[in-house]
Amino acid sequence: MNKLKERWEVNKNWQLIFLLMGIVGLGYSSYKLSLVFLKDYHIGFIFLLSVIIFYILLLITLKIFDKLKDRWDVTYRWELISIFLVFAITGSSSVYVGKPIIKLLGITKDNLSGFAYWTLYIFIGFVFYQILLVIFGWIFGQHKFFWNFEKKMLRRLGFKRFLGE
Repeated sequence: MNKLKERWEVNKNWQLIFLLMGIVGLGYSSYKLSLVFLKDYHIGFIFLLSVIIFYILLLITLKIFDKLKDRWDVTYRWELISIFLVFAITGSSSVYVGKPIIKLLGITKDNLSGFAYWTLYIFIGFVFYQILLVIFGWIFGQHKFFWNFEKKMLRRLGFKRFLGE
C-alpha cells in the first residue's frame, strides 16, 4: 500500500478515492468495450478480453499522465485522475441538463430542421458544459485548474472583455 501511495504521490488516505474511482472507471470501460467485440460469447471470454483491454488502457493512461502532469502543471499524479473524472462527469451531465432545456424551450426535431435542432442542442450543451466544468472542478478540489482552463477557453473564443482583460 505504501508503494502505491508513493507512486501516485498520495499524502492522505482520502486521496485514494480518486485512484479507486479511476480503476473502477477503467474496468467498466474495459468491460463495455469487450462486450462490443464479444457480445454473444461466453462470460469467460468476455472477462479475459476485459482484462486485456484494461491492461492496454492502463498503459495508455499512465503514458498520458506522464505527459500531462508537466503540461498542466499539476502537483500530484492523483490530481490527474480527479481532473479526468471531472471531464467525464461534466460531459455526461451537460447532455442530461441540455435535454430538459431543449424540451422546456419547445424545441423538437419536428418543428426545426435537423441541422438547426442539433446546432442548438450542441450550443446549449456547450454552455452548460462550461458552467458544470467549474462546478464539478470545485467539488473535486480542482477549482483553480478548471477556472484557469475556462479563462483560457473563453479567451480563445473571443470573450476577453468579460474576463476583465
